[in-house]
Amino acid sequence: MIEENNSLKKTARLAGLLYFLLVLTAPYGIMYVPRQIYVKGDAAATASNIVENEFLFRTGIVSHLISVTAFLFLALVLYRLFKKVNEHHARMLLVLVIVQIPVGYVLEAFRFTSIYVAKGEVFNSASPGEMQELALLFLRIHSFGIMTLEVFFGLWLFPFGQLVLKSGFIPRIFGVLLILAGIGYTVDSLTWMLFPDYRGYTMIPAFTLSGLGEIGVTLWFLIKGVKQNKMQVSMA
Repeated sequence: MIEENNSLKKTARLAGLLYFLLVLTAPYGIMYVPRQIYVKGDAAATASNIVENEFLFRTGIVSHLISVTAFLFLALVLYRLFKKVNEHHARMLLVLVIVQIPVGYVLEAFRFTSIYVAKGEVFNSASPGEMQELALLFLRIHSFGIMTLEVFFGLWLFPFGQLVLKSGFIPRIFGVLLILAGIGYTVDSLTWMLFPDYRGYTMIPAFTLSGLGEIGVTLWFLIKGVKQNKMQVSMA
């Protein structure tokens, strides 16, 4: 039993490390860097920023690819951690993450393409203005893809939150926060799709709930691992 408990704690710590890597790299790649490059409604300025800050732009792409890869391994570790709690929910968590991985990689191909278009290395028969518009189009396709994928950012948190609630070795409050974060992400994405003018009302609550739930459980995994006095998992 002691050996099993130690193994459970090590698995939780590994999940924490992977989650921490994800928390660091994902916002940099899909939020910080695009904000330094993209100028709303100005294709010429955006294309110029891509060319002048090409290395920064590439670091954003690589950072997001790292986060996507870390996400996959995180899901595998969480499956191992929770499969004795409820294997059905653990499998659901794993599937809802796995379907996101190839999409994440494909989306970054659009950002790579925007670099070569902005530099005139492809579509060089087009005019400078047309190439700038094309570069902006590829960036916007990437952005639209991320917003569509946000539905799955939310959906995978529902089985994750349920597993935390049932586990007994992680405080139940994190389960509640993860489910609320899942609702926040899903509502935010659907609002963007259906009522884009109102997304300003859903974005901040969604990311606030995500911070409370996901960063909170990440820190718990890293610092505590699992609760020492409740390491007997429930079989479902």
